[in-house]
Amino acid sequence: MNLNKKLLFLFSLVTLSLGALAQQFEIKGKIIDSDGQPIPFVSVFIKGTTKGVSANAEGIYSINVDRGLVTLTYTVVGFKTATQSIDVFNNITVNQTLQTEQYTLNSVVIKANGEDPAYRIVRNAIKNRKTYLEEVFAYSNDVYIKGMQKLVGAPKKFFGRDIQKTLNLDTNRNGILYLSESQSKFSYMKPDRIKEEMISSKISGRNNAFSFNKASDMRINFYENLLLENTGLSSRSFVSPIADNALFYYKYKLLGKTEENGLTINKIEVSPRRKNDPVFRGVIYIADDNWRLMGTDLNLTKDAGVNLIDTLNIAQHFIKIDKYYMPGNLKFQFNGNVFGFKFQGYFISFYSNYNINPKFEKGYFTAEILKITKAVNKKDSAYWANNRPIPLTEEERKDYIKKDSIALRMQSKAYLDSVEKANNNFTLGKILITSYQHNDRYNKRYYTFDPLIQSVFYNTVEGFAIKYGVTYRKQYENNKYLFIRPQVRYGFANKRFTANVNAFYYYDPTKRAGITLGFGNEVTDLNNYGTMSPLSNTLNSLLFERNYPKLYKRDFVTIGTQRELATGLQASVAIEYSNNQALSNSTLYKFRDYKDREFTSNNPLNPGDDSPFFPNYKSTSITANLTYTIGQKYITRPDAKIYTESKYPRLSLRYKKGINGVFGGETDYDLITFEAYQERIGLGLFGYTSFVVGAGKFLNSNKLFYPEFKHFRGNNAMFFPPNLRKFRFLDFYQYSTDQHYFEAHLEHNFSGFILNKIPLLRKLKLEEVVGINYLTQPKKKNYTEYYFGIQRLVFGISYGFAFDNGKRVDQGFRFSYNF
Repeated sequence: MNLNKKLLFLFSLVTLSLGALAQQFEIKGKIIDSDGQPIPFVSVFIKGTTKGVSANAEGIYSINVDRGLVTLTYTVVGFKTATQSIDVFNNITVNQTLQTEQYTLNSVVIKANGEDPAYRIVRNAIKNRKTYLEEVFAYSNDVYIKGMQKLVGAPKKFFGRDIQKTLNLDTNRNGILYLSESQSKFSYMKPDRIKEEMISSKISGRNNAFSFNKASDMRINFYENLLLENTGLSSRSFVSPIADNALFYYKYKLLGKTEENGLTINKIEVSPRRKNDPVFRGVIYIADDNWRLMGTDLNLTKDAGVNLIDTLNIAQHFIKIDKYYMPGNLKFQFNGNVFGFKFQGYFISFYSNYNINPKFEKGYFTAEILKITKAVNKKDSAYWANNRPIPLTEEERKDYIKKDSIALRMQSKAYLDSVEKANNNFTLGKILITSYQHNDRYNKRYYTFDPLIQSVFYNTVEGFAIKYGVTYRKQYENNKYLFIRPQVRYGFANKRFTANVNAFYYYDPTKRAGITLGFGNEVTDLNNYGTMSPLSNTLNSLLFERNYPKLYKRDFVTIGTQRELATGLQASVAIEYSNNQALSNSTLYKFRDYKDREFTSNNPLNPGDDSPFFPNYKSTSITANLTYTIGQKYITRPDAKIYTESKYPRLSLRYKKGINGVFGGETDYDLITFEAYQERIGLGLFGYTSFVVGAGKFLNSNKLFYPEFKHFRGNNAMFFPPNLRKFRFLDFYQYSTDQHYFEAHLEHNFSGFILNKIPLLRKLKLEEVVGINYLTQPKKKNYTEYYFGIQRLVFGISYGFAFDNGKRVDQGFRFSYNF
């Protein structure tokens, strides 16, 4: 053997030896209690590291380790921590039994009529709350999230549809509706800077989709005073069991103590002092001496004011990292029943590979809080088998196999055609009441035909009329789409036919960019914000002899474009030409004739004069908008850029110019407006506040007509759709201006803070609302409305007062509906 061959042989031996040393093996097994029952979601870590996995709902775990001696630590709230040393030289099965933690009261003396010892422990935890809240300035970790929701019961049919077939359930109408997994690298730095990069994503039955899992959504810190604000669970926040004022809301009971790793752990039951307070129920674990929170097993129920679900369980377990205790896993488990659909599910996050107080480079944190790349959903089953820290249950494994195979089949033209043949069937109910849809999912083309019941209406200008439209939508790759809507309208009294087409092409979702085109003619409201729906006006006109909307006809062509210029900064520009014509009443028909009232003319400024109040004219205008959201954060996906809700106001600047002489335009004016607004500013237990402030001025008004005036969102009706910018008693048209204005709207929703304390009312979950609307302009100075009321879901009732320059001019009830 020559020297070269000897060296090559030696190099091969070394390479094989290093490969053998670097090879990883699988340790798997089942974790059970002393009765042989599986223990779900046990954390399994390699001792001395933050590398680990979690057992699944059936107690099964699997972890990859290097060859050699490995010590595993098994830990979960309520059971004694166990360790096991294993000499690993091959794949191996290691089952583990955990003993229930014995919490005893042997050394605790509770005197008759004395305070439970739990109160002293909780007071010390409250004293240290802020210290532990602020002790970790920054960290990074790996986060795995799995979400699963399933039906465990459902009606046979819902709105005539077979639920088993529609939702692909078993014969008992049970089955998984949603199963998703994701892995991310997550970084955090105080006060609220976050950065997340998704590494992998998988959704059962949707191989090309990207998970909506977010590590930031799975963060809950019981060292915060108030929790789960603006999550949709409730209009209010929930009080932590160790909040500064927790003793006002909670009762505590010491269930026992135990020793763990040199610490005395107290198991404390927490319960509400008042049944319907926004608080948790369950158990918390606090260590003696350092008074740290070691774990939680807490529930939110309907009594606490949660919406849509019956119970939410939050189980959190902490692991020691250096001198700190960080979340090891977090589980949100829920169940509920809506319209006979019984559901349950969970979201669980598992945290590993912590790095405490890392040095992030300058500029590391940006407005991008989550980045998802095209490669995220390309990982194969082998990757997931080796990298999934929580094994799939048998039910979840079967769901992946079943739905992924169906997903492949569903992409074929033959399958989609067969499905569409059934779904696209024409029925009288669809065309009359709901809407008829014809879908071609293979070619991604969708047609929607308006229901006739919403297309027929009445007003005094057109008489009985019909407005009918068809919507066409074509979906392209990467979330691009084309939207086209032709629409026709005919009034049987004035015998006027109009037709128009509007189109929108969304060509760059990552820049929120699109083009708008519209042309044709239409009968529309003189107030460009609209007054009331055709159905509402039909009922008011025919039944109560009230014809509130005032209409005119316009022939128009408009083209516009919109695009994001920078994060949070959106711009749009539109050019419009229109030929405008005033209209008059053509009928005074009504079902009931009231002696004390009569229909008004179509002239909003002179109810008794039905002659046209402006001449036919042509208008050419250009409108430019800039909208900026302060502190805007966003998520980047391959097919979209998604803005998240900002904690700061949104500012909008608008400029509109009427251009004289261009395309025969006869208007000449310049209008500039500014608006600042923000909705749902959380005020903790006191609900939330929303506001809008706007001002504007015509820099010149050399020549303009009433349709070009600055209009306001008024209301003359007792029943109306609510809008933060809407006045409740202001006339729709009387106070439109061609000069300048200032308006402000403020509304606060107490979210049950008051009524929740009244036994007979709190079960209704009513929300108390108070508000102020203000307007001043040359012809309407210091107009102010005050109102108060209650609302629930889509309905509300309020009573208000209107003052004109300090003099009360109106008052009464208003009923709102939001559908």
